[in-house]
Amino acid sequence: MGIRVLVSGANGRMGREVVKGILADPDLDLVGAVGHENGIGQDVGVLLGREPLGLELAADLGSTISRTGAEVVVDFTRPAVVKKNLETIAKRGAHAVIGTTGITEADIPEIAALYREYGVNAVIAPNFAVGAVLLLKFAAQAARFFPQVEIIETHHDQKLDAPSGTAIKYAEAIARAAGSVTPAATKVEKVPGVRGGELAGIKIHSLRLPGFVAHHTIVFGGLGQSLTLRHDSISRESFIPGVILAVKKVSNLDGVVYGLENLLDI
Repeated sequence: MGIRVLVSGANGRMGREVVKGILADPDLDLVGAVGHENGIGQDVGVLLGREPLGLELAADLGSTISRTGAEVVVDFTRPAVVKKNLETIAKRGAHAVIGTTGITEADIPEIAALYREYGVNAVIAPNFAVGAVLLLKFAAQAARFFPQVEIIETHHDQKLDAPSGTAIKYAEAIARAAGSVTPAATKVEKVPGVRGGELAGIKIHSLRLPGFVAHHTIVFGGLGQSLTLRHDSISRESFIPGVILAVKKVSNLDGVVYGLENLLDI
């Protein structure tokens, strides 16, 4: 028997890819699938366009964890429900792997206290693509040498929130590495908001367009030079190796880990 895994948000775009990844790994057993839209009661295999698996999409996360004996819950749902799902997972005694955006560094102490209370662990990562994690490391190094930086993130037009959780984590890491960042002043803003949002002194620009998946560009400016770092996820498959790694490691962690970089030897 492999690790017993339940996928929350299994009938969403990312959730379907996670289900496929779990089914393809001999060390993992898909024991449950939960969704909150169309498809409740349908066979998960049919939802994937495959042969039936004998596993129906359920509606209630808590009862499904208990019924299936899931050891790890992978959550790719919506920012509006992810914190409630985190609470439900902990109280049902399962470990969590969270890819849903909407959680920032400021939320981690409260989540860590909850998971410590119930004796379970969690990996919370705004981005599970290894390339995106490397971009975080490179950006933190560059921040020590370049006084100005802005972030541009582009996602598909169905993404519910802005900016992306990945862009937020980049801004947090850059500001921490730099000590402080002050954006260039704009005296006249002809169109309100044209300079983007701001986090930790870093301007963030969010694009939402069809034809894209997840793309992050970090542009540094210095005296007489610039440095541009970019990562592109051209398909959702790019996130699956990181998710599988987290599923396999989460039970051996100590509490809550924020960011896939903490599981990689980089």
